[in-house]
Amino acid sequence: MNTASIFDLSPSEKLQLVEDLWDDLATAPETIPVHDWQQDELARRKANLLMNPDSVVPWEEVKLRIRAHHAR
Repeated sequence: MNTASIFDLSPSEKLQLVEDLWDDLATAPETIPVHDWQQDELARRKANLLMNPDSVVPWEEVKLRIRAHHAR
């Protein structure tokens, strides 16, 4: 009897499995449960954005800041 498990996979095989699972979930995002606290947080962030539209930092700028901070 074979008792292989996902814990026996190599790191690259595990990453591939995670990618495959993520891709599968992404095909039907409406089926993923969203908790009340998550909906509350999204509503809070949206309200903050509407009240402070200038507080937005473009994703490209965020990445540049992170890279600059962690550059060696």
